[in-house]
This record gives sequence, structure tokens and C-alpha cells, in this order.
Amino acid sequence: MHLKHLLKTTHQLGFTQVALFALYKLGLKTGYYKRIPIPDSQIANIEYLFSLPSSNELKETLGSDGIKTLLTEANHVVDGKFRIFGGELTEIKLDFDTPRSHWTDYETGKASIPNSQFPILSLNLPPSTLDLKLIWEPARFDWAFTLGRAYRVSGDEKYAEAFWRYFEIFDAGNPVNMGSNWMNGQEVAIRLMAFVWAAQIFDESNETTKERKERLTQSITQHATRITPTLLYARSQNNNHLPSEAAGLYTASLALPAHPQAPKWRKLGIKWLNWSFENQIDEKGEYIQHSVTYHRLVLQLALWVNALNTKSTKEHEEKIKKKEKKLSEPLCPSCLKKIALATRWLAELTDPISGNAPNLGANDGAYIFPLTNGDFRDFRPVVNAASRAFLNEDPFSIDEMSSWFKVESSKLKEKKPSTLNLKLSTLKPSTESWASLRIVNGNLRLAHADQLHLDLWWQGENITLDPGTYLYNAEAPWDNPLPAAEFHNTVTVNGQDQMTRASKFMYLDWSHGYILEKSSNKIIAEHDGYRKLGVTHRREISFEENIWKIEDSLIPNTQLPNTYRLHWLLPNGKWKVESSDEKIEINLKLREDWIKITISQFPTPNSQFTIARAGKLLHGNAEISSTRGWYSPTYGVKIPALSLSLEIIASDEVQFTTEFQLPNS
Repeated sequence: MHLKHLLKTTHQLGFTQVALFALYKLGLKTGYYKRIPIPDSQIANIEYLFSLPSSNELKETLGSDGIKTLLTEANHVVDGKFRIFGGELTEIKLDFDTPRSHWTDYETGKASIPNSQFPILSLNLPPSTLDLKLIWEPARFDWAFTLGRAYRVSGDEKYAEAFWRYFEIFDAGNPVNMGSNWMNGQEVAIRLMAFVWAAQIFDESNETTKERKERLTQSITQHATRITPTLLYARSQNNNHLPSEAAGLYTASLALPAHPQAPKWRKLGIKWLNWSFENQIDEKGEYIQHSVTYHRLVLQLALWVNALNTKSTKEHEEKIKKKEKKLSEPLCPSCLKKIALATRWLAELTDPISGNAPNLGANDGAYIFPLTNGDFRDFRPVVNAASRAFLNEDPFSIDEMSSWFKVESSKLKEKKPSTLNLKLSTLKPSTESWASLRIVNGNLRLAHADQLHLDLWWQGENITLDPGTYLYNAEAPWDNPLPAAEFHNTVTVNGQDQMTRASKFMYLDWSHGYILEKSSNKIIAEHDGYRKLGVTHRREISFEENIWKIEDSLIPNTQLPNTYRLHWLLPNGKWKVESSDEKIEINLKLREDWIKITISQFPTPNSQFTIARAGKLLHGNAEISSTRGWYSPTYGVKIPALSLSLEIIASDEVQFTTEFQLPNS
């Protein structure tokens, strides 16, 4: 079975990815990475790469309320707290009272991470949740952007003092290549970029001594040197690791141009940045990981690299060009086109009222440059900045993030707006309500089994929910269960998933979805995820006079009986239900309004309807999982939600009809 699984993985992922991963494992086993010498750099000066917004510009953009919000969050950081994964305030834990081993020892199992290294969280996590992300997240230094923003606005030295205090704690407690915070090249790259930005933002502070600047510069060198040997691991994953690490190397090459390795870092950075944007974004603009948060991360990386093109950076590139005669631009024309497509894709899935988006795919708190106030799930700042930079459009009002990334409105007058139009599976027939139907065919390394999953939105409220992620590493059943089709707003057959769950993070035997018909108020689509069972799932979505109608057809090619289960995940709220042989009526209260949901099926016999919330059965008669009826808006957080399930056994074709009647304006 192990050989069969390996052959299938090689066939579906491709030989190159599997071979690169094998080389990485070989390097671990032979101790190659341990033998790489620690750099002893004497580089003392760091080039500053950004055109920073002025204090007055930020004050005007933020307004008095925005400044108050920013300083409140920055004061939390000064006091040792940050919002982990954009959620609860948690201790900034950067040092440990236990010995550290070389990072490879943790990868090979020669060393384990003691429980004491995991921070004490206010999150209500299951017992024995030893998830490395809990250690890595504070060490990304994303909270340093909050300190830097507050310092730029206020000039208060306590914010600079806090950064240097935390840097020195991290530096002393995490010697180069020692400990879990050096295990992952992407984590190292994200921290490197935060260090380069902080070096410039706090440059004029009285807290920024010559000795501190020199040590930070040496640390940036050590971070860049750590990335290069294991870049092949990032290539083997073919996900957000690769553009993150490439951006880190490119940043280091510009920040430390006098370093002997700077030309190598620049070449590798440009090469793999361009490769990632060109190959990991498909022709519809969707990122390879099929995740809105990772999609946002990649757009932020593009904005970061674009912002590095300041006067001093260009002068540095000109010097290199004269020496080497040939120089690749940081972002090639075809890459810029793909980034523009990716910007349009995320803009299409961002709710204009709330700024939220469908909770699509893996959601583990990826928000690497939080250069704005607002909720973790507000995608408008990134969409707006990327739209300005890569589409020459201005979909939302000016936001602080646009100021930091220097995508100014004056640029919009210099050329014609973009005319990119994508044929995505969204319906927007009303200014108050819209829908997104999940249909994927092509770039198929799916993170979740969510073909024909439906998100409905009304007045900024997500009324049919994607469950999200919650946790990757915890005791069963909370070891990443939510990617399964049974938790999404779709139909499952015989209790099976739409694809083969090969591991905690990987599906194989990818399903294909197809749009059969699309108009301004209707989509008809189907997928082949149950082809082995001889069943096709077809779904029709339409909107008319405040009613969303969803018709599901389950079409078998045999006369064998199958069990079909329709599932809807709704926000937790007051509800009432009435049922008969012909239909089920559920009234759900959102804010002060009631949404009426009607579900019927054909044929009518042998059906079972249940409602569950937070792992407990509320209506009907069935055994349910403790994982049913939860919604995870961000990593490590789960909140109760209403789970509606209608199940029927039949030999012939089955049809489910669901209607969501929205309140009148």
C-alpha cells in the first residue's frame, strides 16, 4: 500500500516535486544542513528600500478614530500581547527556558519540543494541542508592523524600545539555526522582511544604537543564508513557501548589496518569484492553494516587491546591471498579468459591505504585512492596494496599506484602467445579495473537498458558511477534519469524500467541476467527484425576487441504492422549524430580520432531517460527530454554527430543492 500510495502521489503531483522532496529528506538524513557553516558577516550597513508615508499623511488617512485604534493595538504589543492569527490577545513568547537543538533535529525526530515552549493561549483549544504554528506565529514579527506604524504616527519612543527589546529577546533565545523557529524557510523569510522594514522605520529613533543596527544586519544575513539550502523544499511544496522565500532573498539582496552572497540571493529571488507568479496562478487568477488567505498572502508579496522599486533600489539595480550586463526585472510582464488576474479574482470574492470573503480553503492566519487597522477577515485593504498597483483601479476608498505600499491615486491618471474580465462562478444580481459557487477544473491541487459548495451573502452577512480550518495538529477528532465535503454546503454520497484524503494536508484523485450554463442570474454546474460510485452531482443556482433557489440533482448510472446527504452550514442564531412529508421550513433570525429556508426532496420517502450545533443534536434523531456544527473564522478559533442535514436513500435520481427567501429591504 505504501508503494501504491507513493506511485499515485508521484503521478498526480509530478516527478519533480516528489524528487525535490526526496532530496530535501536526504539532506536531513545525511546531516548536510547541519554542516553548512554559520555566516560571519562583517556587513554593518543596511540599505533602506521603502518610500515611507509621512506622519501627516498617515494621520489624514487614519483619522482620529483610526489613530486611537492603532495606538491601542500597539500598546498591547508594548505590554507583551499580540493578536494571534488575527484573533485573541496572546503572549509574545520568543524565548524558552529549555535547551535548543539544531533545527534539523526537530525535523528528523532526534529532538522534541517541550510543552513549556508552547505559549499559554486564551484560545479555547483542545488539550495537548502542540501545534508548531503557535510557536512560529509570534516569531514572524508581524506585530512589529503595528509598532512601526504607531511610531510613524506618534513619534513615541516606547514603540521603538519595544521592537528592540523583543528583537534582543528573540536573538538571544534563538541562536542561528538553533531551535524550532529556524525549522521552516518560509517563517525565516517572513521574519527577515519584517526586520528589513523595522530597520528603516526605527532608524531615527534614539533607541536605535549602532550596536543594535549591526546586530540586526548580521541577523538578516543569517536569515538569508538559512533560506538558500532548503529552497528545494519550498520548490517541492509548490505553494506559498516558494514566493515567500524568494521575496525574502530578493529583499536581503537589496538591503545588503555589499554582502558577497547578495548577487546570488537576487538571482534566486527574481527567478523563483517570477516562476511562482507565472506558474502558481491559473488563467482565471486563482492561486494554486485554493485559499483566500493564501491568495491574499501572495498578493501582499507582489505588493512588497513592487514597493521595493524605490529610487535607491533602482540605483542599486543599475549598478548590478553595469557589472553583469544582463538583469531580469523583479516582476516580468507575464507575471504582472498573472498578478493582475489574481487581484481581480480576490476582488470578485470580496464582499463590498463587510470586506469579508468566502472562508475558502486552508485558513491558518496568513496575514504577513498587517499595514492597516481592521479585522483579519477584511480583504479590502489588500484588494484596494493591489487594484491600484496592478489594475490601475480604485475599488474602495483610500486605505493605509496603499500608503505604505506607495500605490498612490496619482498613478491612476497616468494610464487607462485595466480591462481584465474573468468568467468566475459568482452571481451578483442584486446590490444587497450575491453568491459564490465553488467550481474548480484545471489547477487541481485542492485543499478542501468543496466542489459545488455555495456561499450566499446578504447585506454584508455570510448566510451560508464555509467551515474553515480551525487546527492542523491536535488530538482526534480535531486533527484538521473540516476540509471534508461533509462539512461544506454541498451533497455527499454514501458518506464518502469527493476525493481521496491522502494525508492531513493532501487530497489525491482530484475531482473536476464544470460550468454547464451561466447567465446574469443563474449558474448550472456539475462535478465528477463521485464518478467511482457512478453518480454525477449537478447543481443549479438562480435568483429572482429576493429568493435564491438551489436545485441539486444526483444522477446515478446504476440501480444500486445510494445515501445522499444535503448539508447547509448557517450562522448561529434563533431558529424555528416546521416539517412535513413535502418540505421542511426553517426560519433563521439574523440581526433583526428573519430568513426563510425551505428544503424539499424528490422522491419524498426514507428521508432524515437533523439540525446540529457545536457537536450537539438539536433536532431529529441521529448520531452525530462532535466536529459538526462549527465555524472557524481564523486559525485556532471555532464558534458554534447551525448545521442542517437532509439525508435520503434511493436507487433512482434524487433531487433536492432549497430556497433562501431574504427579507425585503
